[in-house]
Amino acid sequence: MIFAAACGSSEDGGETESDSGGETSGDNGGESTEASSDYDLVEDGMFTYAASGEFSPFSMTNASGEMTGFDIDVAKAVAEELGLEANQQKQKFASIVEGVKTGRFDAAVASHTITPERSEQVDFSTPYYYSGAQVFTRPDSDIQSLEDLEGMEIAVSKGSTYSAFAEEVTDNIKTYDSDVVALQSLAKGRHDAVITDFLTGKEAMQKDLEIEAKDMIERSEQAIAVAKGNEKLLEDINAALETLREDGTLADISDEYFGDDITSVPE
Repeated sequence: MIFAAACGSSEDGGETESDSGGETSGDNGGESTEASSDYDLVEDGMFTYAASGEFSPFSMTNASGEMTGFDIDVAKAVAEELGLEANQQKQKFASIVEGVKTGRFDAAVASHTITPERSEQVDFSTPYYYSGAQVFTRPDSDIQSLEDLEGMEIAVSKGSTYSAFAEEVTDNIKTYDSDVVALQSLAKGRHDAVITDFLTGKEAMQKDLEIEAKDMIERSEQAIAVAKGNEKLLEDINAALETLREDGTLADISDEYFGDDITSVPE
């Protein structure tokens, strides 16, 4: 199987529409402690983190507007280790890094791939899961690899690192707010292919979406992003992730959503 891939964003010019607000929803995290005063937090006693709510099964939005999913459960577990209450904020993916950079959120727990470009804007924790980009087509397509997509139409999610792969072979790139919507569009006969993460595509196929997985493009590392200078928070997030990895919590969360452990370093 095994590994999933993740979102990414060049964050070069975040969408203005995505600045229209996130929904605040407390996540029943751990109780605040005096240690929280060591952090530069948006709200005292709260671990205010952003996710898109549009990247199933990593973050999804339920009927009440609350986000659920793998990333959300990881954020809750980290918040509890920090002694803070998890406070989720729904935000369009393309502007999440900018929101962390400018202090709107304490962190992003949103499947961000670690890239040199992002690392110039924010600091990243140790990876909390490992993934990989993959090509998806309709079942009747002869396309097998990225190279086969030379000059064709490729759909990707806005702000994702997948656009960089598409740009290697074509100028004909369509963007969507959600990877899932891009895959649905592909199944309906639009575009020649979609580039997204392995597990998002796999889940879509399990829900009877008529698409087919083709070659993997790369492996990547996904991490929590925090603002530069918030060193104590980053240090303690890393310590929290290490504890959650050692006690099996990360693996348990992964197994719940994927039936496999995507949180361990691939061999």
